[in-house]
Amino acid sequence: MSAVIDPTAALDLLKFDSNGLVAAIAQQHDSGEVLMMAWMNRDAVIETLATGQVCYWSRSRSRLWRKGESSGQRQRLVDFRIDCDGDTVLLCVDQEGVACHTGRRHCFYTAVRPEGLVEIAPVLVSPDQLYGA
Repeated sequence: MSAVIDPTAALDLLKFDSNGLVAAIAQQHDSGEVLMMAWMNRDAVIETLATGQVCYWSRSRSRLWRKGESSGQRQRLVDFRIDCDGDTVLLCVDQEGVACHTGRRHCFYTAVRPEGLVEIAPVLVSPDQLYGA
């Protein structure tokens, strides 16, 4: 997505929760791999559509979180989609490096299997490398 997009129509369609947030799922645009889930507020939606770089709302830090600002693992927006209820967005992205703060490609690395919990994705980059020790 190279052009700046007017966010007005998207903001009118989105149904933010009582905290002013909407769920956002990031998916690798070309493989369909689900990378992560996070939250966006109005400002994060506006910034994402204006810049083409994905921005979320960090509930733990209570501030905007520009994906990759400290790790360098950025997400470039390819397509912004809104679900039928308007309460979830699908961000089709081009993920630079890993998406998970644990150093894995995606955040969904624990599978529940008959034998118990199984880690199905390896750590590709140590968190110390990503964020500095």
